Amino acid sequence: MSIQQDYKNIAIPVLMKEFGIKNPMALPRISKVVINMGVKEAAHDKGVLDKVVDQLTTIAGQKVKITTAKLSIAGFKVREGDPVGVTATLRGKRMDDFVKKLITIVLPRVRDFQGVSLTAFDSRGNYTLGMTEQIVFPEIDYAKVDKIRSLEVTLVMKNANAKIAHRLLELLGMPFAKEVKKRG
Repeated sequence: MSIQQDYKNIAIPVLMKEFGIKNPMALPRISKVVINMGVKEAAHDKGVLDKVVDQLTTIAGQKVKITTAKLSIAGFKVREGDPVGVTATLRGKRMDDFVKKLITIVLPRVRDFQGVSLTAFDSRGNYTLGMTEQIVFPEIDYAKVDKIRSLEVTLVMKNANAKIAHRLLELLGMPFAKEVKKRG
């Protein structure tokens, strides 16, 4: 099943019942997915930027945007306008396919995976997931990777707060970590 089918068949009825929302248009939903990779060494080595652009393009399935420094910071040896990362924004079918792949294929491939953090929600319900290795994505050829780099995936929500967004992602199959009770 796709994320849209899971949303319509599973999430909508449960969310309407649990939170007392009468209008289906007022329900939370994922509006877009933003994938970021920061590359500090790209300011000095353009070859690194090309490799990272290729990797993120492969992961996202679409063209990526190069982000540049807005300010010059001498301590980091970065000038205004230097490339410092790449980003991709996914919407529609690409977003649905990416979220499904993230939940079913990518997260289970993470070494020593115990579930994703419950505390990565902001006040508007957006969920940000930091990944330490880009090689957990099946599209990435390990032989062509020059260096292991981290990336950040943000699921941007519409009409949500942290509690409702958590429940929505839980219904869509996001593997959250189990809460550990402290001994005391």
